[in-house]
Amino acid sequence: MSQPNAPEVSCQNCEACCCRLEVMLFTDTGVPDRYVDEIEGQVPVMHRLEDGWCAALDRNTMMCRIYEVRPLICREFEMGEPDCIDERDKWFINLS
Repeated sequence: MSQPNAPEVSCQNCEACCCRLEVMLFTDTGVPDRYVDEIEGQVPVMHRLEDGWCAALDRNTMMCRIYEVRPLICREFEMGEPDCIDERDKWFINLS
């Protein structure tokens, strides 16, 4: 349940903190190879840039370039859910 007068949670007022998490690719959703890091003997992961951001994040719009084929874990990471709020808190994201 949300707190009274709590700001609305929206991806448009976030700094895409979820796009700094490691994303393991357990299923094939059609993520283009250029966004996948594969290390022998390990689960493939989404490629992250040197600064830790997901390579599929468009830094101008803060939107996913591959939204239609984004990994399952990204599909399940829902805006405003406890994991989202926890990540925002870790990065000191002010929603107002």
